[in-house]
Amino acid sequence: MPRRGFPFQGRVRWLFLALFLLLVLLLFAYLLECTPPADVSQVLPGLAGETYGKEYYQALLQEHEERHLSRASSLKRQIAQLKQELQEMSEKLKLMQDKKEPPGVQGLGENKDQEPGDLLEFLHSQIDKAEVNTGARLPSEYALVPFESFTSSKVYQLEMGLTRHPEEKPVRKDRRDELVEVVEAALDIINNPDEEDGVEDDVPVQRQTYADSHFVEGLYRTERDKGTLYELFFTKEDSSSFRHVTLFRPFGPIMKVRSTSVETLGTIINIIVPLAGRVDTFSQFLQNFREVCIQRDRQVHLTVVYFGQEGQQEVKSSLEKMSREENFSNYTLVPVDEEFSRGRGLDIGAHAWKKGDVLMFFCDVDIRFSPDFLNTCRLHAAPNKKVFYPVVFSLYNPAIVYGSLELAPPIELQLIHKKDAGFWRDFGFGMTCQYRSDFLNIGGFDLEVKGWGVEDVHLYRKYLRSELIVIRTPVSSLFHLWHEKQCADELTPEQYRMCIQSKAMNEASHPHLGMLVFREEIEAHLRKQAFKTQSRTED
Repeated sequence: MPRRGFPFQGRVRWLFLALFLLLVLLLFAYLLECTPPADVSQVLPGLAGETYGKEYYQALLQEHEERHLSRASSLKRQIAQLKQELQEMSEKLKLMQDKKEPPGVQGLGENKDQEPGDLLEFLHSQIDKAEVNTGARLPSEYALVPFESFTSSKVYQLEMGLTRHPEEKPVRKDRRDELVEVVEAALDIINNPDEEDGVEDDVPVQRQTYADSHFVEGLYRTERDKGTLYELFFTKEDSSSFRHVTLFRPFGPIMKVRSTSVETLGTIINIIVPLAGRVDTFSQFLQNFREVCIQRDRQVHLTVVYFGQEGQQEVKSSLEKMSREENFSNYTLVPVDEEFSRGRGLDIGAHAWKKGDVLMFFCDVDIRFSPDFLNTCRLHAAPNKKVFYPVVFSLYNPAIVYGSLELAPPIELQLIHKKDAGFWRDFGFGMTCQYRSDFLNIGGFDLEVKGWGVEDVHLYRKYLRSELIVIRTPVSSLFHLWHEKQCADELTPEQYRMCIQSKAMNEASHPHLGMLVFREEIEAHLRKQAFKTQSRTED
């Protein structure tokens, strides 16, 4: 028996020896393949006269891109995993809190200034601090963090800088992913409502299924010490009923705040326009009013407060003509034999309404708006709760933008959101939607202010210092048409400075103004270049 084992052991030794030699050969081949050649010029592009084609660099770029995409994918998976773990931790903390809650513990709203004891309490305390349910008292207009608005394909933003634009299309991928996630979360809340969802102002929730196509508009803003607040609105086609979902991301997973139904049918908007002269401009305004408010919306009342006698009859005739042709009688003309004051005119228009509370839109004759704006006005103002201060897109002087007035297209084609076409008028607070009751309770305008500008800021500051929520966001459907400004000598130094600032910003973009300032230098350069070209030709 022992003799039979020796051949088997020999065969095993030979087998191990063969495997060892094979490994040595593989290692030797690997070293030969990885050892760099002695002549580096044969490897590095650009050395020893050797050139590399376009395909080489494309392959190199593709390799780097794939490497970065792989890294980004890995980071996304890690982030998703962390979010999942955070969500699970929050649910565990909630269960623990429900099982063992000490008697007499105070609510989050009463405890918001104390350091939170656990993660869930901290996240809810962030909601209390973020002006979701009530406004915060602010010292000035500079303290408010404005919203940015968005639709399913565009984002309208105030902060532009060098790389951003008034209107982003298509939306950057990082922001698109964020907003798509928010819309999907809102749709999930609407289509799978909780028991507490749905009643606001005695409006029951209609059990309907909503999809991405029913998303109308959204607002969001981020405060560095709190998180990101989202307001989203959905509606079915040809419906006056809207679904309003509020979400909050407290630098963590999205948390539902509430889901309610908002009915806009029957909400009258009293559009108040103070006016003195400018009869031709008023005719253009009435044409837009006809198309938007009468022929399409029909839930509006127009109040025109006219100062002085000159042009008053023409304005009256225009209103009467519109009334006859459109069978529309919901308008009021209030003649005032005083010197023009915008604040005084809006105050008179607000007091002229005698039918109880009403949603008011303080408007100017140079404003152009669409039917979408009227619903935006209705959605973002609520009596004794919030006021809406939209940021209008102000168009530049068409004579500068298009080279001359003769080359300018019709007004409808000028209504675009481009850097060279206009800017978000974030220093203007004249256009606002607010309820008459809130306007009267806050004390209205400072009627001691005469002339241009300051009365709007004073009213805005009153709301900031109250407990009402102030919604401030760019609105894509609201445009301020260019018109020449006159800064009167009677204005105070502060008013005159604001008027000149507005006049300068209203003319053209920074590059266009630079071309005008350096026109002589540019023309001199062109003449020199033409002279050099002519000299070379003659030689």
